[in-house]
Amino acid sequence: MGFEPPQRLVRALGESYGDTAAGDWLAGLVGLTEQALAAIGRGTTVERVAAPGGRSSLVLLVRDADGTPGALKLAPAGAAPELERAALAHWNGWGAVKLIPSVSEAGGALLLERLHPEVSLRSLPEAKALLEAAGTVRRLWVDPPAGHSFETVAGRTGLRLEAMRASAEADPVLEPLVSAALAAREELVAHSPETLLLHGNFRQSKVLSGERAPWLTVGPEPVVGERAYDLARLVRDRVEDLIASPGGAMTARRRIKRLAEALDVDRERLHGWTLFRAVESGTRALAAGRRQEGEVTLEFAGWL
Repeated sequence: MGFEPPQRLVRALGESYGDTAAGDWLAGLVGLTEQALAAIGRGTTVERVAAPGGRSSLVLLVRDADGTPGALKLAPAGAAPELERAALAHWNGWGAVKLIPSVSEAGGALLLERLHPEVSLRSLPEAKALLEAAGTVRRLWVDPPAGHSFETVAGRTGLRLEAMRASAEADPVLEPLVSAALAAREELVAHSPETLLLHGNFRQSKVLSGERAPWLTVGPEPVVGERAYDLARLVRDRVEDLIASPGGAMTARRRIKRLAEALDVDRERLHGWTLFRAVESGTRALAAGRRQEGEVTLEFAGWL
């Protein structure tokens, strides 16, 4: 068995874990795949790699001897596949891809129902995509399971504070924006209005076309907290198009208003989390050497 992981995954893993650790995991992919296929049984074989794929895992399109399609997802331990498994099991197909509980957890393997990886909400016009995204994500907002091990929003965002401050120290031009984002986050975590299970990285590209339902969410990075946090990443979707548009700043602010009203989320809290998440993402991209991505994201943050 042989296959090449998408280059986007190779680059992203190198940034996240270092080239040596990433290389070791990638070198063992064939063995991990064979182990997972043996655990699935039923004569399951690999058809092809889903490309361009994601930045934290490899997805292989598979089919069993009866012709039933599936998707085998392999992720390094750092991507917390056990938490993704727990979230998908809790949702049980409600608004999200369905977990097929027939594969060993060894090696970070998840067997999922087959969706259409080439058709995401980004294929729709902007207004329609946002409408469908809102209808999809609201299904995921449920009480977390008892005794869960998911991070809290406060805990996850707290891990990035020092890196954000370091970015501001390295480039004083960023200091006002970083300070505003940190102040917003401090106020937001002081009191959270709700404690729900969230997707954690929800955006249009994470919603794929399916057979069981028109649109289903994939790739959660589950976290527990308030809905406004989950919507904040969605607000800056298609950010390159916003930056290129003469009315981009107005469109960004209008998105906050429309999403807050459509999903009954406090507008100011959504604004605050959108600012924090954009500045955090932008400074992280700059630190990783993705200058264009970082500058575009921070320009968007400056509009808010």
